[in-house]
Amino acid sequence: MAEATNNVAATGKRKQRVGEVVSNKMTKTIVVRVERRFPHPQYKKIVTSYKKFYAHDEKAEAKMGDTVCIEESRPLSKLKRWTLIKVVERAQETAVAA
Repeated sequence: MAEATNNVAATGKRKQRVGEVVSNKMTKTIVVRVERRFPHPQYKKIVTSYKKFYAHDEKAEAKMGDTVCIEESRPLSKLKRWTLIKVVERAQETAVAA
């Protein structure tokens, strides 16, 4: 019986999202904005909605503006329920003339 429950847990898939880093000012935490596009239920116009996710970034890899892939995880704090998987695309470095 215990063997059957282990198989169910092993086959479970975790959600993954791709979004843009909007903040990395916290220690080991990034805020990722994920865009979702869908047709409005009544008017059928394409609507864009955004949602912010707090994700754990152990090595502080992600910077502002980077496109990253995050994965669902156990609750790590009051708001953090996601973990950084990889940086998909780096943000363009803007050279500031001083």
